[in-house]
Amino acid sequence: MKKRHKIMLARIITAAAGTLLLNVLPLEGILRLVLFTALYLLIGYDILWEALLGLWNRRFLDENFLMAIATVGAFALAVYVKSGDYNEAVAVMLFYQTGELFQSIAVGKSRKNIAELMDIRPDSANVLRGGEVIEVDPAEVAVGEIIVVRPGEKVPLDGVVTEGESTLDTSALTGESVPREIAAGGAVISGCVNLTGLLHIRTEKEFGESTVSRILELVENASSRKSRSEKFISRFARVYTPAVCGAALALAVIPPLCGLGEWHEWFYRALTFLVISCPCALVISIPLTFFAGIGCASREGVLVKGSNYLEALAEVKIVALDKTGTLTRGSFEVTEIIENRVEKEKLLEFAAHAEASSTHPIAKSIVASFGGEIDHSRVTNLREEGGLGVTCEIDGVPVAVGNRKLIADAPEYSGASTAVYVSIDSEFAGILLVADAIKEESREAIAELGKIGTQKCVMLTGDGEAIAEAVSRSLGISEYRASLLPADKLGEVEALLSDKKKVAFVGDGINDAPVLARADVGIAMGAMGSDAAIEAADIVLMKDDPRDVAKAIAISRKCISIVKQNIIFSLAVKFGCLALVAAGLANMWIGIFADVGVMVIAVLNAIRAMRR
Repeated sequence: MKKRHKIMLARIITAAAGTLLLNVLPLEGILRLVLFTALYLLIGYDILWEALLGLWNRRFLDENFLMAIATVGAFALAVYVKSGDYNEAVAVMLFYQTGELFQSIAVGKSRKNIAELMDIRPDSANVLRGGEVIEVDPAEVAVGEIIVVRPGEKVPLDGVVTEGESTLDTSALTGESVPREIAAGGAVISGCVNLTGLLHIRTEKEFGESTVSRILELVENASSRKSRSEKFISRFARVYTPAVCGAALALAVIPPLCGLGEWHEWFYRALTFLVISCPCALVISIPLTFFAGIGCASREGVLVKGSNYLEALAEVKIVALDKTGTLTRGSFEVTEIIENRVEKEKLLEFAAHAEASSTHPIAKSIVASFGGEIDHSRVTNLREEGGLGVTCEIDGVPVAVGNRKLIADAPEYSGASTAVYVSIDSEFAGILLVADAIKEESREAIAELGKIGTQKCVMLTGDGEAIAEAVSRSLGISEYRASLLPADKLGEVEALLSDKKKVAFVGDGINDAPVLARADVGIAMGAMGSDAAIEAADIVLMKDDPRDVAKAIAISRKCISIVKQNIIFSLAVKFGCLALVAAGLANMWIGIFADVGVMVIAVLNAIRAMRR
């Protein structure tokens, strides 16, 4: 528990014990008044001070002012009627401070998630200069320099490993607890922790543009973008507070002027009316709910740029998804081998040797699928056939690898994958089917979106009809749009928006940035997504896992559900109690129990948003 919480708890306990003791002791007159005043000041001096500051700054109608005027009035009333009962004034302040302590602890817990996230900021970077390792501020490292990251240290900047092997803890960034293996040639993002081996990393971004900086900026700015619910509470308070103050004044003056009772009786009702009128539960619980929801999402690797986007996400009915890099890995791989007269292993081996010198993505995928060592000495007479493929001799045997035009006697393949034909010793030997690999998580992601009540999922892709149809069928997506240019994707999202239902778009590429900005909610893949896409998006998925789309929607819906529950419950109890007080059916004790009780229940309900 923080020091200020401990001090407040000690004040509450002392005031409570002192009140019980003074009610047991046979004290009367001035001594009783002085001792109760001391207890009142002990528990409420900060509220009184804030009320005075509010008056000085012309902020007349906040909860501190209402609490101060009500409790001081209760003291004055007890003196006026010579009852000697100062319990109500002290008890009201005591219960109020107990509620304030409770909500402060709750806010502290929700802020802890954000504080833990902020701990990913690296303090320094070890840069290799002139053969020496120098410790500098990460902002001083230039793009292209080599940094050294020892076991146990945070990776300070984004880059590519040039030397070393290790495992990385990415849990602070992605929420993923399983360490990731990394070796030379692998991309590394800042903010993760090097666990085992020594790494040399060539930086690819300045510190201000690195992943860790972008994440911290997103989280720090999230609270500045308020939701409609939070704006409603602000507007409500501007009207509500003057209204209840006017009602309390009327309650104190009009009935006794009309001869309906004693002045002190109606003055007491007016004070009680003021105590109950404080909209503490709403003012505290609504922002706390959004803060807790954003903290919960960030812990799961979903960064939300503001509570307004969390609120919009809860209303999403249509989800449009880019294909390449979002539902698929964005890299080719050999998905099937159709052999004719040679074994699959030999077919792949010959094709890999023939394509080993090519930089084409499909050629690289064939070499990667082979996985063995390429012996370039076996390959002779290599020749590129423009627009067709390659021909060569491997171990003196003629080999051709390319499209069907290169190998005349090959049968035609009409499926969705890209077909690479192979001829060995001048005879058709088989076909390698190459495709952009579907992410293992994508099928489950689409299923999860259906389970949480999304009305429609639409896949948008620049690929042809056959590939789009095959991928959508494999994933269980009901609709797709194929052969789209970047401008076409924007048009398709515009068409979806015309249905007057909230549309979320999920993408990762530079060409997705305009669509991400146009959709009601733009969701970008953060780990592999482009800077432009992340900048344009409202929500960033740090694991590049499409399943996190459904997770984010579920978190947002739970958050908004809690907000609505708190608004309805708080207002219903508040207006009910105000009516009882005005009718003389509830005293200040019942009023403060109701007020603090509602606040405690609302805060307890709000912190449920911290848990997924």
